[in-house]
Amino acid sequence: VYAPWRDSEFLSVFGGRKEMIDYCQSHNLPITATHDKPYSTDANILGLTHEAGELEDLQTSTSRIQPGMGVFPSDAPDEAEYIELEFISGDCVSVNGKTKNPAEVMRTLNAIAGKHGVGRVDIVENRYVGIKSRGVYETPGGTILLKAHRAMESITLDREEVFTKDELMPKYARLVYNGYWFAPERIMMQKAIDATQKRVNGQVKLALYKGNVIVIGRQSPNSLYDEDLATFESSNYDQRDAEGFIKLNALRLRIAANRGRKL
Repeated sequence: VYAPWRDSEFLSVFGGRKEMIDYCQSHNLPITATHDKPYSTDANILGLTHEAGELEDLQTSTSRIQPGMGVFPSDAPDEAEYIELEFISGDCVSVNGKTKNPAEVMRTLNAIAGKHGVGRVDIVENRYVGIKSRGVYETPGGTILLKAHRAMESITLDREEVFTKDELMPKYARLVYNGYWFAPERIMMQKAIDATQKRVNGQVKLALYKGNVIVIGRQSPNSLYDEDLATFESSNYDQRDAEGFIKLNALRLRIAANRGRKL
C-alpha cells in the first residue's frame, strides 16, 4: 500500500483532502470521493465508514450521510423480518437453514440487515496516535452476528467464562484496531477465546425491525440453562442454601463494619 501523504516528496503537493482529490481526478484514478460529496467513504465486506469533510464538525447530523449498505431505519419496511442463524464452535455456518461459508454469511446478512436499517452507528474514536476522530459506520451483517453470537454464548458458556472473555475482549479489540494482529499477545488471547467457543453450538432466531435486532429464541445441545432451576415456581433449588452463602459472602464486610470502618 502506497500512502503519498507519508512521502516527503509529495508533502507539498498533497496538502489535504482537496489536493488529493484534484490529483486523482486529473489522473483518472477510480475514487469515490468528490468535492461535492461532503465526506469520504471506505468499504469492505465487513462494512464501511464515512469520515472527514462535514463530519469533522461534531454538530453535523448523521442524516447528511446517505446509507451505503442499506436504508435509514425510518425508510425500512413496516413489518419485521425473522431469520435463524446456526452456530458451530462459535462460527455462523448457516442462515435460514442454508449452509454458507463465512463470506457468504456476511454478504447475506449485509443484504438482509441493510434492508432493515440495521448497523448504523456514529462514533468518536480514540486513535492510536492520540487523536480523536469521528466516523459514521455501517456494519449491518456484523451487528446481527454480534447479537446472535452473544445470545448463543449466554446459554452455552459458564458464568466465569463469560466474565473472563468480556474482560479480554476490549484488550483484543484494541490490539486488532492498532494493527497488532501478528503480535504474540493477540495470538495468546486468541487461543483462550477459541477454547471458549467449542460448545457455542445451536440456533438463534432474530427479528429485524427499523434498525433493531431482537432475539426471539435460542437453543443449543450444550445449553447450561435449566428451566427447573430458573423458575420462580416450585423447583429442586433449595432457597435455604442462600442463607449460608449470603453470610459467608458478606463476612468480610461485617468484620470491617464491626471494626468501625465506614465507606
